[in-house]
Amino acid sequence: MELQDAIRGRKSIRRFLPKAVAKETLREILELSARAPSAENTQPWEFYVLAGETLDKIRTENVEKVRKFEMPPPEMHHIMVERPKGSIFRQRQVEIGKQLYGLMDIAREDKEKRAAWIEKGFRYFEAPAAIIIVAEKSLPIEGTYLDVGAVMQTICLAALDFGLHTCIENQGITYADVLRKHADIPETKRLMAAIAIGYADADFPANKVESLREPIDNVIFWRGI
Repeated sequence: MELQDAIRGRKSIRRFLPKAVAKETLREILELSARAPSAENTQPWEFYVLAGETLDKIRTENVEKVRKFEMPPPEMHHIMVERPKGSIFRQRQVEIGKQLYGLMDIAREDKEKRAAWIEKGFRYFEAPAAIIIVAEKSLPIEGTYLDVGAVMQTICLAALDFGLHTCIENQGITYADVLRKHADIPETKRLMAAIAIGYADADFPANKVESLREPIDNVIFWRGI
């Protein structure tokens, strides 16, 4: 796939086909993605790749915690981000949510359907595999997030070249205790991001979401050119 096509075509996929992704394919994607830039070549990322029985156990326990309304452990409070009310950022979040729920025919007042939909994120949208990106807790979180963002985007673009799709999601790392138990992730590692990966179900309504972008001239400020 051409790079420009990949950049324009990348989107969040919220339902995957029940088709396994070969371990070697995942390895090739990560090997390529590890070429992403990082501050002073620190390469702070590490990857825990989940599939099979391990991923199924995590899905199940995540949903159990959601249904009990359990809060994330304190170590995960850095992912609990609230967009300022009345801001353009909150507006964009609401707009994409309306599009998504509209396609899924989930009414605002339908609490049962909304709850069922939320659970899907904690199940990695039924993807056959998930990539958990971690970094050492000893590293400063702000700079490390920049580096992880670079490798995360690269993974999503590289996946397209292998006919795969992705969804970056915080829900996948919300319950750090579940991941540490089933994926044997040490306490010294900070959970940074989760990426569901697999073959997209093209017929699933939510996969037809098209996120809009601000006109580029609204966010470019030319100086000296």
